[in-house]
Parts: sequence; C-alpha cells; structure tokens
Amino acid sequence: MRRIYLFAFFVAIGILTLSCATNKSLQRSPEERLGWKLGAQAYTFRLFSFAQALDKLDSCDLRYVEAFPGQTIGAGSTETMGYQLSVEGRALVKRLLKDKGITLHAFGVVGAKDAEEWEKVFVFAKDMGIKVLNVEPSDAHLDIVSGLCDKYKIKAALHNHPDPSKYWKPEVVLDALKGRSKFMGAAADVGHWMRSGLDPITCLKQLDGHVFHLHFKDLNEFGDKKAHDVHWGTGKLPLQGIIDELKRQKFAGMISAEYEYNWANSKDDVRQSVINFRKLIK
Repeated sequence: MRRIYLFAFFVAIGILTLSCATNKSLQRSPEERLGWKLGAQAYTFRLFSFAQALDKLDSCDLRYVEAFPGQTIGAGSTETMGYQLSVEGRALVKRLLKDKGITLHAFGVVGAKDAEEWEKVFVFAKDMGIKVLNVEPSDAHLDIVSGLCDKYKIKAALHNHPDPSKYWKPEVVLDALKGRSKFMGAAADVGHWMRSGLDPITCLKQLDGHVFHLHFKDLNEFGDKKAHDVHWGTGKLPLQGIIDELKRQKFAGMISAEYEYNWANSKDDVRQSVINFRKLIK
C-alpha cells in the first residue's frame, strides 16, 4: 500500500511540474494558445550565416525559423541552404537547430526549373522535417507542385510578392488553387499587400481557409513600393485587426517575422516587434 501512495505522490508531483512549465511557456509565448508558431524568416538576417541567424532568433525568444535558399550554413560549413546540402550539411543544420531548441518549420521562397528539381525540393523538405514550402511556381508547374504535395504530404503555400509579381493579389492565388491538392494554400505577406495598395484584412478574408503561413511586417507607408519596415504596431499595418481576423479564421500555422530594413542591426527591431505582438495577444 505504501508503494501505491508513493507512486501516486510522484505522479502528482510530475503533473504539477509539467503544468507549471506549460503555464510558464504560455505566459512567455501567448500565441501558442492559438496554435500560432511565431518565428522569423532567416532572410531577415540574410547578411549572416544560418547559424548566426539562429543565435539572433534565440535572442528574440523565437522558437521557429523559415529558412531560405542560398544562405551560408556557417558553424564551419561553407555549404548553402537548399536541396543541394550534403548529408553532413544536413546533419549540421539539424544539430544547430537542436542545440538552440528551434524548429525548422518552413522553407522559401523557393522555385524550380522542372519536375525533377521540384521533387528534389520536396525530398529535401521531407528529410529536414519542413512542414511548409513557400513557393511561386509558374502556371505550367502548378499541377507538378500539387502532385508532390499529395505524394509527400507537405504543404505548398503560394507567396505574394508585390504587384506586378504573379501572385500579388488573392484572386490570382484562389484561381491557382482551384482543383488542386488540399495541401496547397497561401503564404500571405501582409507587408507586400500593403505595398501593392491592398488592404491586408480584406485579403485575408478573401483567402479564408487557405492561409497556411504568414510573412509578417509593418510598414511606414501604405501603397508605396519603397515603404520600409518599422516595429510592429507603430506603422500603417492594422495589427489588431489582423490578429482578430486570424483568430476568427482559427489560423494555425507559422507567422514569420520578415524585417527587411536596418539589415545589419535588425535583431533588436525584431525583438521589439515580437514584444509588441505578444502584448496584443495577451
């Protein structure tokens, strides 16, 4: 009987410890309650290696990263991010991620010249545990991407660079998704919509049910291709409205901070933006 009581006691202590750890994590990262994975696009730190970018993400209290093609891995490696990575390079990336406690959730924006190269991209994503590929395929490649999404069970999200790029407005994205894989959706860049003169809340509503991923930024001007990033909540982005709309849609995916300004010293800008965002979530 004594053993049973002792066992029950230690189980209760374990549950209490786990509960305290979970509550602490949710207080630090309140977006987790909503199923949101707040992280950064490594392109924010494109002047640095991937290893250095992870250091900067960690200092911003971010646990998710979106890698981009061509970034030097660093940490003693001169290889670059992408499907060309050697076995050793991939092992190094996985070790760097594990050491920092950061998850490689997405990769992009990526393209390919033909079906064979697209498959190499998907095989790489599968090997690295990547859940979402952010892409801008040509019309001729949409069915190729759709088939690979079904084959590998990996999401492909169509990304909107500003007008006049192919997917700059939601109507084009929706048309491209018709009749294609359920694993195909949208990678919504709210800042690029603003540069194109499109209201980001209206755009999100148009894509309701199709938003897999977000590139997040706030800009100093609306409708200006030369507008630059500012701390979230201090520019022209209707931040609270965006948060409310994502909640309404029950969005569950990654929000990538993509700060494309003050390139050499943007870490503190990203950190302040994250603080501002989490205050609104709380």
